[in-house]
Amino acid sequence: MKLSYLLNGLKPIRTIGDLDIEINSVQFDSRLVQSGDLFVATPGTVVDGHDYIPKAIAQGGVAVVCEQLPAELDAKVTYVQLRDSLEGLGIIASAYYDNPSRKLTLVGVTGTNGKTTIATLLYKLARALGYKAGLLSTVCNYINEEAVEATHTTPDPLELNHLLSRMVDAGCKYAFMEVSSHAVAQRRIAGLDYDGGIFTNLTRDHIDYHKTFDNYRDAKKRFFDELPPKAFALTNADDKNGLVMLQNTQAKRLTYSCRTLADFNGKILEEGFEGMLLQLNGKEVFVSLVGRFNAYNLLAIYGAAISLGFDRDEVLRILSALTAVSGRFECIRSPKGWTAIVDYAHTPDALTNVINTINEIRKKEAQLITVVGCGGNRDKGKRPMMAHEAAIGSSRVVLTSDNPRDEEPMDILNDMLAGLNDTERQAALVISDRREAIKTACALAQKDDVILIAGKGHEDYQIIKGVKHHFDDREEVRKCL
Repeated sequence: MKLSYLLNGLKPIRTIGDLDIEINSVQFDSRLVQSGDLFVATPGTVVDGHDYIPKAIAQGGVAVVCEQLPAELDAKVTYVQLRDSLEGLGIIASAYYDNPSRKLTLVGVTGTNGKTTIATLLYKLARALGYKAGLLSTVCNYINEEAVEATHTTPDPLELNHLLSRMVDAGCKYAFMEVSSHAVAQRRIAGLDYDGGIFTNLTRDHIDYHKTFDNYRDAKKRFFDELPPKAFALTNADDKNGLVMLQNTQAKRLTYSCRTLADFNGKILEEGFEGMLLQLNGKEVFVSLVGRFNAYNLLAIYGAAISLGFDRDEVLRILSALTAVSGRFECIRSPKGWTAIVDYAHTPDALTNVINTINEIRKKEAQLITVVGCGGNRDKGKRPMMAHEAAIGSSRVVLTSDNPRDEEPMDILNDMLAGLNDTERQAALVISDRREAIKTACALAQKDDVILIAGKGHEDYQIIKGVKHHFDDREEVRKCL
């Protein structure tokens, strides 16, 4: 593939050398560069790819895309200088894989909470309707029925386009993907051709990366700003930032709501741990998912499905048969009569939503015992908030470790304890070992009680001092049974 083809659509500041050279492969990790490859030097949060240009050339790289040209140029190498090499990498990656997103109906889902559920259930819906489809999500990627391990919410541009290309080769008509704020800010989705975008909600998250809430919001908004006119932009009208997402989009603007007039309206008619009866645009459907947050998720799924042209009655029929995504309000029943719920809630708002849902359903005399922690090397500001939300909404609270990463677990727990008043602090149990925390909660539970184990959901590992250990909340609960 010629370099000139890969650069199509880009406007270089400067080019030096032959643009018609053949490129064997594209890399942004210098360690992977081989003879005949193009190396794209990108600035990173930890290291700068520009520092590795000499290494890439020494390993056989024949072309370099960068923002800053090296002081010394190699006469045998072609150099392309861009204003934004992260953006360039996304566009080059799309071209390298023959622009697979143009051959699919691609729908992206962004927001703080609900991305995984919406993208996954849309994928399952399309498959149930008889279409070949792909999924890119936090839990797992799918190419039709083939599972592909997920390492990031949104993969890097090369991996992302490779997966989309495999979906095209497998005959997929639709692809549904989570779009993280990191992916937008780091331009991982540059060059992709979207047919639809969905906004869920916006609450505090990833402030350690974005620094301010406004930056975080604007990263989400940029996704909608860049949607093409042919696409639909479906937003949650009940979220205070919902309509902000539509301000500058060229896409068809659509809204969904459980509280106000919108293109797609929903209402919970009945609710229990087994599921809820919903009204969607005047039609009733019983679903196995639970909670107001899931009512919004299902409403977004319904709105997107109708926007894609799927039959309304068939969509409702399939929604009634869909089950919860792994680690999202996943119920485990005890023979002793109590219920454990494992949920990925790792933000204050998500935790509040899950707790409120449980409290609306559980018997008045029953306890809610919440087990919760916070991740290390992440936003410290939400730690006291998480503990506070757990304390005010629960009968008992067990504070424990999540993924401590490089931090000391007790340092994280002390940050959480700062969110509690003296009475709450004295009542809270602090058990840094997550396994022991879960065992303790199970031992405390009586008939009809509910145990909420929050924060990790589908994850089957804990990261402690840089080492990844197998750990699954659901397995630990079942051991207690």
